[in-house]
Amino acid sequence: MISLNIIVPCFNEENSLNKFYLEVSESLKNNNNLSWNILFIDDGSSDNTLEKIKELSNNHVNIDYISFSRNFGKESAIYDGLENSSGDYVIIMDADLQDPPSLIPEMVNYVEDGYDIIATRRISRKGEPKLRSFFAGLFYKIINRLSNIEIVDGARDYRLMKKEVVDSILKLKEYNRFSKGIFQWVGFKTKWIEYENIKRIEGESSWSFWQLFKYSLEGIVSFTTAPLHIATIAGITFSIISFISIILIVIKTLVFGDAADGWPSTVSIILFVGGIQLFAIGILGQYLAKIYLETKKRPVYIIKEDNIK
Repeated sequence: MISLNIIVPCFNEENSLNKFYLEVSESLKNNNNLSWNILFIDDGSSDNTLEKIKELSNNHVNIDYISFSRNFGKESAIYDGLENSSGDYVIIMDADLQDPPSLIPEMVNYVEDGYDIIATRRISRKGEPKLRSFFAGLFYKIINRLSNIEIVDGARDYRLMKKEVVDSILKLKEYNRFSKGIFQWVGFKTKWIEYENIKRIEGESSWSFWQLFKYSLEGIVSFTTAPLHIATIAGITFSIISFISIILIVIKTLVFGDAADGWPSTVSIILFVGGIQLFAIGILGQYLAKIYLETKKRPVYIIKEDNIK
């Protein structure tokens, strides 16, 4: 019999958990050759998420849970779930039912056809603010242009992976984790399943625009050094421009004898070049910050309690 572990990161999902479990159970009730369990990762929720998980665990033998000492973020919850998985197949999905459990049987069928990863992507962003959708699409265009891996537009963390894929992901021990990039970086034969965007069953997303912006920077810095090259090229370009400008100013002064004319444009140029310099320093700062955090060797997460058998 094939064993399946379903990893579910949770942050303030108390109202979604019962319906989530019922839908997963309904989707898998006809898979008699599949032994499955759910591992909930409570990522420092401030509501009654942990109590709801414990209640489910007491009523169903195929539910385990891990609770963090505080909110470490979804990336840490995913990593913890993968570390504590032992099934032949592992699925990562959210509890808000934006990742439809009805796709799980189809995923299992595809992986039995020879695929190593069955990944999902949204083909629309209906129900999301247009500005958020615009910047999400822009992020995928930028990172795919800059990095040497391709991150599929609309890709979700919702995916089924074989055990060897999970083992490969766990070999990447970095503290600053960007799972969408890591999933692509390890390779393996992947099948993509597409579906329309599904609205959350309860509440609002805990991801603010600022958090998504920082997450996108995390992805770019984690999987490409292109911004450093851009800063270098910008520095060289403006050095050449400034050198040419000096020559032109000297010639103009010798010919017309008025070197003071045009000081507003000079100030504007100084401010512009200063902005470019600060931009380049900011890029360097991002990479130095990542190095600083990596050298600390802090744990990705801290467990407060669990019922792992």
